[in-house]
Amino acid sequence: MTALVLAVLLASLDQTIVSTAIPRIAAELNGFSDIAWVSAAYLLASTAVTPLWGKLGDMLGRKRLYLVATSTFLVASALCGLARNLPELIAARTLQGVAGGGMIVLTFALVGDLVSAAERGRYQGLFGSVYGVASIVGPLLGGVFTDQLSWRWAFLINVPVGLVALVIAARALPAAKRTAAARIDYLGAVLLAGAATALVLIASFGQRWGWTSPGVLGLGFAALVLIALVIPVERRAGAPVLPLSLFSSRTVVLSSAVGFIANVAMFSVLVYLPTYLQIVDGVTATLSGVHMLPLVVGLVVSQSLAGRWAAHPARRKTVLVTGMALNVAGLLLLSTLAPHTVPIALFGYFFVTGIGIGLVPMVVMTAVQNSVAATDLGAASAVVTFARSIGAAFGVAAFGSLLASDFARRIPAHTIDPTRPDTIAALPADVRAPLLTSFADAIGHGFLWLVPLVAAGTVLAALLKTKAASTGSERQDLDGTPPQHLAATK
Repeated sequence: MTALVLAVLLASLDQTIVSTAIPRIAAELNGFSDIAWVSAAYLLASTAVTPLWGKLGDMLGRKRLYLVATSTFLVASALCGLARNLPELIAARTLQGVAGGGMIVLTFALVGDLVSAAERGRYQGLFGSVYGVASIVGPLLGGVFTDQLSWRWAFLINVPVGLVALVIAARALPAAKRTAAARIDYLGAVLLAGAATALVLIASFGQRWGWTSPGVLGLGFAALVLIALVIPVERRAGAPVLPLSLFSSRTVVLSSAVGFIANVAMFSVLVYLPTYLQIVDGVTATLSGVHMLPLVVGLVVSQSLAGRWAAHPARRKTVLVTGMALNVAGLLLLSTLAPHTVPIALFGYFFVTGIGIGLVPMVVMTAVQNSVAATDLGAASAVVTFARSIGAAFGVAAFGSLLASDFARRIPAHTIDPTRPDTIAALPADVRAPLLTSFADAIGHGFLWLVPLVAAGTVLAALLKTKAASTGSERQDLDGTPPQHLAATK
């Protein structure tokens, strides 16, 4: 578990740690026009390969693939830290994303292998806490490394920590044999990767290119065509990378939808609340991370409790519905943000939001893992991870677009980037005050726009069934008798 926690920490940190280092990287590598690809390349690659990693883990054994993914991640991290120009950095980030996506989905699937269904929720909650903390700590660490050492250490720090995780995993993880001998479904993997690439490109660059631009519309059409082609290909494949039978499961479909919606809200909050603190409250990037601690505390506490409560199927739906309802409550509280909001109220809003965020993700993963056969554990974990990754990408993009357009509508006379605290802080006080009020109103309206979506997710969570899976694995676990594949492992 130590090795797996370290892997999730590194892979999730690298989704966020670069954000505060971007300006310094652009200046040093002379790549301002293409700097957005430093973040997009990682997100794009990690999302596109998720289904393939999950299925290969089912077929070839997760331990060996986990070691390959972790080793590749360390090599890519070193290449990022040693990059001499922007193309080299983007290429290394792409490789890092491919490996990081494998580390995350294989870790979640390995938990399903190593512990009984009754205990999965507790351990998944642990990893969910690590993932949430990394979302807050990443930008803070990136800022510290950039200011005190060099932006390169945001990548190089992965090497010593990752080596520890690699050594522990090589010694401690139980060996796994092949569970399937069919040919790898390369065509399905390529089609899925292409569709994921198109979707993430739309989410990452839709606002920059224009949502109705030929490029975005073309990508949307390509995504639809690729998704349509995936269906007949996966039906004919001997070992489909995305078994369509998974989507006959009500639990898998509803859980993936809830995971998508929850991540739209989660990443909108995690990405833009620090921006609000830096612009409206005037705190530094480092202090904004400190101000977010109530949210982190709520997230960690609720993740831990959710893991324990969700061990029993009868409680799982209750935990999930409660989490989504608290997400709605948190968004409603955040929609009231204003320059005059007192710190104690702000911290209370953050704490409630953190509790809601923490109750959802790993309960969704546990519900899906406990509803499928052992042979589909990796593929099912990949489906949920894929849905959450797409939700995160679209959440950040859509919220950023809403924020920018709302802010521009309120202050049409100013051409100011609302995500750059330094541009607003440099203005005279009489000009800055109305801008701060307008920005607070704009970000509040952004959170309010998310409420109907999350409310719909609450309804979907309420539709989940709470009975044990038809495979019998969960029912056996709850009776104290481990399933055959777990008994063999032990």
